[in-house]
Amino acid sequence: MIKLFETGAFLQNGKLIPENECGLSKEDGKKNTMAYDILQSHNTSGDTEKLKIKFDKITSHDITFVGIIQTARASGLEKFPLPYVLTNCHNSLCAVGGTINEDDHMFGLTCAQKYGGVYVPPHQAVIHQYAREMLATGGGMILGSDSHTRYGALGTMAIGEGGGELAKQLLGKTYDVNLPEVVAVYLTGTPRPGVGPQDVALAIIGAVFEKGYVKNKVMEFVGPGIKNLSADFRIGIDVMTTETTCLSSIWETDSEIEEFYATHFRPQDYKKLSPKEGAYYEGVIEVDLSAIKPMIALPFHPSNVYTIEEVIKNPGDYLAETEKRAKISFGDKVNYSLTDKLRDGKLYVEQGIIAGCAGGGFENICAAADILKGSSIGNDKFTLSVYPASMPVYMELVRNGAVATLMETGAIMKTAFCGPCFGAGDTPSNNALSIRHSTRNFPNREGSKIQNGQISSVALMDARSIAATAKNKGFLTSAEDMAEANIKHKYSFDKTIYQNRVYDSKGVAHPEVEIQFGPNIKDWPQIPALQQDIMLKVVSEIHDPVTTTDELIPSGETSSFRSNPLGLAEFTLSRKDPDYVPSAKAVRDFTDTVKAEFVDAANAFNSCPELAEYKGRATRAQVGSTIFAVKPGDGSAREQAASCQRVLGGAANIAIEYATKRYRSNLINWGMIPYLYKGNHEELPFAKGDYIFIPNALDSIKNKEASVKAYACNPATGKITSFELSTGDMTDDERQIILDGCLINYYKR
Repeated sequence: MIKLFETGAFLQNGKLIPENECGLSKEDGKKNTMAYDILQSHNTSGDTEKLKIKFDKITSHDITFVGIIQTARASGLEKFPLPYVLTNCHNSLCAVGGTINEDDHMFGLTCAQKYGGVYVPPHQAVIHQYAREMLATGGGMILGSDSHTRYGALGTMAIGEGGGELAKQLLGKTYDVNLPEVVAVYLTGTPRPGVGPQDVALAIIGAVFEKGYVKNKVMEFVGPGIKNLSADFRIGIDVMTTETTCLSSIWETDSEIEEFYATHFRPQDYKKLSPKEGAYYEGVIEVDLSAIKPMIALPFHPSNVYTIEEVIKNPGDYLAETEKRAKISFGDKVNYSLTDKLRDGKLYVEQGIIAGCAGGGFENICAAADILKGSSIGNDKFTLSVYPASMPVYMELVRNGAVATLMETGAIMKTAFCGPCFGAGDTPSNNALSIRHSTRNFPNREGSKIQNGQISSVALMDARSIAATAKNKGFLTSAEDMAEANIKHKYSFDKTIYQNRVYDSKGVAHPEVEIQFGPNIKDWPQIPALQQDIMLKVVSEIHDPVTTTDELIPSGETSSFRSNPLGLAEFTLSRKDPDYVPSAKAVRDFTDTVKAEFVDAANAFNSCPELAEYKGRATRAQVGSTIFAVKPGDGSAREQAASCQRVLGGAANIAIEYATKRYRSNLINWGMIPYLYKGNHEELPFAKGDYIFIPNALDSIKNKEASVKAYACNPATGKITSFELSTGDMTDDERQIILDGCLINYYKR
């Protein structure tokens, strides 16, 4: 089904040849990939290895654009220097938080008018569908403040990053990254009936995630199997590449993609893309599409993948194994059970969702309607909701009858909205299991509040198997059993709704427009520059294999506070470590308790013989908090996962590794040092509550030192332990941002 090469390979005459069987030059071959050409055409550094990228366009949604624009305004923004699209697909419902969600929308509209941007009103399109329909261009590059910014199937290299990186683009600066490695995804065969794009995507994620096979690399899709996939099918695979932790993606393009652009009235934006002869890839993922079966990713990660067939045959074992994995994250905080979903040996689920940038495409919903036609989802606990990805898609589904077909079954049709993907829409009941064609099934993402004893879970599946399960009234079913229902549907794009409702400045700024602020939209608090020596209190210690951004800053109803840095910060780690916020605030505010601990720790450091040359300096050190996590930052690009720690006084993170480049970039842009500890996380030289003294922290950053000596002290015992920390590779600008304290300070300076 899927094979991973242990070595690199060259692409010759459409076939992959392992590097040890070919005498071609790797260095020359690296320049023959599609990714290399696109990256270099957007590189402004003059150095082919150290890239400084300027994007063609950028895009954000209503959870992120307020903070981005506020950051840029504080740094001197006068006009959007490139096309900037503001969509409103996350806080669309305006259901909680009083007026503040619509206040954010009005802020976005008036900023688009003032600075010359594009404003897409709520319910018109999810961010990525609008980008596919209206922004993508062959050979172009787009930066988005959402992790699923992926338009590679359309020939656009797209990257999802935290808001700080978009603020840099708004200020005429660059996205700095080392030339990434490129991994070929070599597709052969044709998908079997009943298999959809989510099945292929989950199979790939399951094969590569744990191995880190494509982490921070570019996935380049090539091979004869591509021609057997529709544009919608390719898009559905492509958007899920984010869950592999790759940096970006790009696909060969052909007549299918040419037709996509023509259908969307943009034929001039199509470009034929293919790698040059002798392209070299640092790795290869070989995918036989004909061997892939309908898949399911059980809670709580998209890589927890099995075939639906094997789960149906032996559900008890798979559910029990999932319960064991959940215990690692939840402990005894909640009574979590999946085995109680078994009814007469069959797995029963309470909810089905087809939604968003992954599931809400035209073909996915048509396929679901075809499978469900003439049937009923029943009147028991099982429910089904369908969210088309854009209003044009919705209109075409109305015209071809798919909407009526679905509604007759008992399914509910809803508007373009990302809520089910981040826990703000169709939240299941306590201990319920939801099957979703959406992007993620992380813990704490679907509305769970562990501290309140509430837990629900999500399994990812393709729309086709969700429809088959719905037809079976909630009992897990593979779409292979409904294979005869696959029908080809013609799509016609109607852009009238966008012409009528979307505000497009055409790049013309109107500086006379007054920005409309709501009472929840707050400026960033003052953040101090880095001082020579720092003292960090460890206020949280997380030993889960991976910590997601949703655990660092929960999504869902907290999204209403995303325009209020201090208000949102109150939710930091709330569903993972409820003690974090009061502990961090105590350090930030230097309470009497912290002051006493600090004095004890400083005295211990000052009297330690090993620290004789620094005697007295611990007393004057800059004080901040830090968290330890094994592998933090998987998932969302939301910068708030870092900024919330920063406004609470966070000065650093310590990790064994960082799950994604985007989270590490977010830390740096908010002036937090991304320290790495190379030891065993089960035998740390420090613990929660300890103080870590790092003399010459500033010089170590400034002078690009490979590592810095740190000293941990338990303030109660006075015991001191020394160890090494490193920061990994950083650009000169990234170092200066940390020295200045944050990106805003950097631009002010």
